[in-house]
Amino acid sequence: MNKELFIKGITRFSAGVVLVAALLFIPAGTLHYPQAWLLIGILFVPMFIAGLIMMKTNPQLLEKRLNVKEEETEQREVILLSGIMFLAAFISAGLSFRFQWLMFPMAVSYIGAIVFLASYALYAEVLRENTWLSRTIEVQENQQVIDTGLYGIVRHPMYMATLFLFSAMPLVLGSAVSFVIILAYIPIIVKRIRNEEQVLAEGLHGYKEYMEKVKYRLIPFVW
Repeated sequence: MNKELFIKGITRFSAGVVLVAALLFIPAGTLHYPQAWLLIGILFVPMFIAGLIMMKTNPQLLEKRLNVKEEETEQREVILLSGIMFLAAFISAGLSFRFQWLMFPMAVSYIGAIVFLASYALYAEVLRENTWLSRTIEVQENQQVIDTGLYGIVRHPMYMATLFLFSAMPLVLGSAVSFVIILAYIPIIVKRIRNEEQVLAEGLHGYKEYMEKVKYRLIPFVW
């Protein structure tokens, strides 16, 4: 096991748990926020298990997923906007629970959890199909175009999975206000995809032909 990679991964993981918990429970003014505990469980337990699996079977992919340093100026803007969106969404969810602003019934949280876990499974399948997946926009050495499986349906199945993942989060948290805020992810991810495709079309052999073969970027028959 790569000790340095393990320490890096567990540090990022722990920081994520603490940050999300703080953003939810401090605005809520209490630890008795069942929907928040539900989200933390379904978000971080599978993430921890997936991290251990990648550590053992594909540490190179894990290293790529832990790299968040973007070279593209436009992508740094996307990351900033996404960060602001999540801050607003989590804080508003906590405040909504505290003051009971437009809260969904608990049944919606359970439905959201099912959608979230199904999206997580879809995300895991994308990682299995494409070992080139990095969190940054770049053309890697010896990178090849993947056009089978989910990549034969849409050009960006990872973003399709995250769209459902992120949309399910405010449902799990029970907050209508948070759900409206998360809708901002749609123009953000469209901006990221347009820039990513420009980079890949210019630098990755065969990507232009792939774009002609697979017409839809994110949602089949929609866009």
